[in-house]
Amino acid sequence: MTRPLRVVGLNGSYGHPSKTASLVDAIIAEQGRRMPIESRRFDVAFLGAGLSTALDRAEVDAQAEEALRAVEGADLVIAASPVYRGSYSGLFKHFVDLLDQYALADTPVILAATGGSERHQLMLDHELRPLFAFLQAHISPCGVYASDGDFAGGELLNPQVQARIELAVRDLRPLLQSRLMDDARIAAERQVVSDPVR
Repeated sequence: MTRPLRVVGLNGSYGHPSKTASLVDAIIAEQGRRMPIESRRFDVAFLGAGLSTALDRAEVDAQAEEALRAVEGADLVIAASPVYRGSYSGLFKHFVDLLDQYALADTPVILAATGGSERHQLMLDHELRPLFAFLQAHISPCGVYASDGDFAGGELLNPQVQARIELAVRDLRPLLQSRLMDDARIAAERQVVSDPVR
């Protein structure tokens, strides 16, 4: 029997409530409709001084370290930021800079962003995708962008954005299922070795 998928959302917004957080939650919810998951979401704005004042990994506090380890140990990362001056937020980038350089190698990642209008959506491919490509992540071909007009009362309502979420999740499903099955097989083999028939 396979374990639940470990899904971690990283929200780069400074706002609360946050459209970016709502978008991350919508992607997590869609993933949960496809297979059993255990999910967490980390908002960089609420990791506090333990993240923002750290010049390297050794200086982060326990709360920020917990978030960093959760992202590094995830089966699926949902990385999202609002568009700030044509790119991701500074604190989002600072968090990513503190990750182990190889921790996300081959890790499935869904990229998402929010902005004031449709003209900012290229940030996904011009900024976020190269960042996670550098980390050697396995990035879903379909990124998810939502503008202010796609939300009402902080809730995502645009069916076209929901369709992109479904596509991004569907793109990674075979890979995620295969990895969970591999993990289950390896765990079963280890159990046989540790509990030999007497």
